[in-house]
Amino acid sequence: MEQIAKVMRAVVITEPGGPEVLEIGERPVPEPDAGEILIKVAAAGINRADVLQRMGKYPVPKGASDIMGLEVSGTVAATGSDTERYEVGDKVVALVSGGGYAEYVAVAESNALPLPAGLSLLQGGGLAEAAFTVWHNVFERGSLRPGEVLLVHGGTSGIGTFAIQVAKAFKARVIVTAGSESRCEAARRIGADRAVNYQSEDFVEAVHEMTGGRGADVILDMVGGDYASRNYAAAAPEGRIVQIAFLKGAKPQVDLALMMRKGLTHTGSMLRPMPIEAKAELARALEETVWPRIAEGFVTPVIHASFALEEAGEAHRALDSDHIGKIVLRVGDTD
Repeated sequence: MEQIAKVMRAVVITEPGGPEVLEIGERPVPEPDAGEILIKVAAAGINRADVLQRMGKYPVPKGASDIMGLEVSGTVAATGSDTERYEVGDKVVALVSGGGYAEYVAVAESNALPLPAGLSLLQGGGLAEAAFTVWHNVFERGSLRPGEVLLVHGGTSGIGTFAIQVAKAFKARVIVTAGSESRCEAARRIGADRAVNYQSEDFVEAVHEMTGGRGADVILDMVGGDYASRNYAAAAPEGRIVQIAFLKGAKPQVDLALMMRKGLTHTGSMLRPMPIEAKAELARALEETVWPRIAEGFVTPVIHASFALEEAGEAHRALDSDHIGKIVLRVGDTD
């Protein structure tokens, strides 16, 4: 068994600010508590929540690590008491409440999943956050069914590219919005039935055109602001709108009369503060439903670029560039 060091490298936030405030520091290697495993991190995904935390706009939940990083891939380095499934050396991916930008992270065994067959650890580093988010919001809260129409805003983001593939794997039709013709073309290559350039097209009109005036059955929105009222206009009768972020504002004005006439449901969720038990239920659902589709090649994480742990600042800058899919940090061996 490989000897585990007492101290590890981790990305630290020296003060709230831009990407330049990220530096490599040293932290104690966490010890897995009962029911936890210690993962030697191979790769860690970069997410918008990390950027907000870096800027001082996302308080760390009570009990969570102040190190950024909400998803990792790697190998099990140690196990705590009362663990049953994983052994040292197993390759896993995991949703963590923090601590991913480091050489080791401890996580509840129930919130880890086997690395899907056919994926590298690099690809696995950008898998968990998108998989948990899409399954919970599109399929559980949004109740997407075969033959229905899903509208995804931010269709070329990590979540958007994953949502396209999973929805298509489960026989839904997919419309996405994106901010350029090149992004729209990328979304179509990934599997979107229709890609709307929001810079030059009205997505409400495009949705009604594609659906013969009926609208989208499920809408996954990370934009908020004035998109909320436009989502109501684009939704089909009994449509479900699921909010996962609000880049354009959290306090929109909406037409409640339209919501009532159409019988719409507008809901939302946040993964990070979810109880461990709820995340464990999501993990079991993913392993039963999505993991086989990944193994069969129907769904593959789209990785735009990867950066060394020391390049975390550059990775954060890349998140604001014209990227398609996920950006990940290489922490260890990612083969």
